[in-house]
Amino acid sequence: MTSVGERVISDVPGTRNALVLRIYGFMISQLIHTAVELGIPDRLRDRPTASADLAAEAGTAPQPTHRLLRALAAVGVLDEPEQDRFVLSSFGEPLAENTEHSLSAITKLFCSPEVLRSWSELTHSIRTGESAFEHIHGMGLFPYLGGVPELAETFHTAMSENARFELPSIAAGYDFGQFRTIVDVGGGNGTLLSAILTRHPGTRGVLLDTAVGAAEATALLAANGLAERCDVVAGDFLESVPSGGDAYLIKSVLHNWDDDRVVRVLRNCRQAMGTTGTLLLIEPVVPAVTGPDTRIETVLSDLNMLVMTAGGKERTERQFRELLAAAGFILVSVTAPLPGTDLRVLQAKPV
Repeated sequence: MTSVGERVISDVPGTRNALVLRIYGFMISQLIHTAVELGIPDRLRDRPTASADLAAEAGTAPQPTHRLLRALAAVGVLDEPEQDRFVLSSFGEPLAENTEHSLSAITKLFCSPEVLRSWSELTHSIRTGESAFEHIHGMGLFPYLGGVPELAETFHTAMSENARFELPSIAAGYDFGQFRTIVDVGGGNGTLLSAILTRHPGTRGVLLDTAVGAAEATALLAANGLAERCDVVAGDFLESVPSGGDAYLIKSVLHNWDDDRVVRVLRNCRQAMGTTGTLLLIEPVVPAVTGPDTRIETVLSDLNMLVMTAGGKERTERQFRELLAAAGFILVSVTAPLPGTDLRVLQAKPV
């Protein structure tokens, strides 16, 4: 018997079974997405419920609801301890909204019609090298988000979900306390920088993001009692970066951009820090050769960048080294993957 998430399809042997499960993967993601949209994980937390009762509560048709719950139980998201009584399983717990490491917004984002339709045009991106999202919508992802507030909110919440999960590994996996002032370039709502400043009370911060991100970061930093130790700047890192830091931190930003714009961001950091300082990139690093240790999330993220952005990609260590050199840096070190993530810290110094 296979583990949860790889249930046996009857009469389908070995290798074919594993392949069929991957072909059917979109069905599983969609039934989980439907469950999250309907609030089923939250409704069934610690409360075994009959499908008809859940349907009445959620405003759905009883028989289809039972069929959905049965499928969710089959893939391990729910348990059915007795006939027609369903409850959220420990495996499905992260799908609820108010959990420590919730995947609710991530589910809503990656199973949204915009993302699914873009991935359905993966062949177009492979043939042309173009963003499927732009091919479909006639504009880039970020301009599109500017006109769809609900999806933009889901996007930012999903990024925060990821950040909260990664925070302990990042904060503990590198000694940020050695720096006097850390400039977080594209720091979003300040989740990462808040964690670093809280852990290292002798360090100050500067956060740069768009006007929306800067407003959210201002509120979060104030709520965490860090307003006096961190300046928030609204701006565009493709144009300039605040000076005055002895460390410049960029996390999960560069993979959104093509090489030319990555070099532009890095050059802005190089100019802002002068001849001294440290550049810290926190990104996945694609192995030079695909092997058993290659993390599936890294290569899927790389393809997601192809599909969803114009020129974005995950990069190998060699590619990072070349981009850094073009911007006036030398790559000094690369950490092992931070525990529980595919992220590494790449440290660079001005040439």
